[in-house]
Amino acid sequence: MLGAAGTNALKQKPLRVVLAKVGLDGHDRGIKVVARALRDAGMQVIYAGLWQTPEAVIRTVADEDADWLGLSILSGAHMTLVPRVMQLLRDAGLGHVGVLVGGIIPEGDVAKLQDLGVARVFGPGTPLPEIVAFLREQSEAQHA
Repeated sequence: MLGAAGTNALKQKPLRVVLAKVGLDGHDRGIKVVARALRDAGMQVIYAGLWQTPEAVIRTVADEDADWLGLSILSGAHMTLVPRVMQLLRDAGLGHVGVLVGGIIPEGDVAKLQDLGVARVFGPGTPLPEIVAFLREQSEAQHA
């Protein structure tokens, strides 16, 4: 028989988050800081690494049974790369996976990314607890 703590542990598995740098951007300090914050908050984090293609990222999301995909883009190619990733997610039957984008994203492009299905865009300097809280709130809303 399970106690109350055991029951809660079975009800709510840790969020699985794939983080990736898509395209030719080689700056990964920020995504590594986010990865550590999410891990420290109890999430399972899979860092796919630098210079990933959209196709490789989708394979990782599928292989890892991820709940969320976080893309870090500092190169200015977000309006090319993110639509491709979103389409590949839908094509792979992974439309249920939430997508976050972080990095240098002009304010005018945020709404366009959200229209594509991106759940949230986090810019430079976003407090790490804000990212953690967003993911937790979204998870709780889906499981309520």
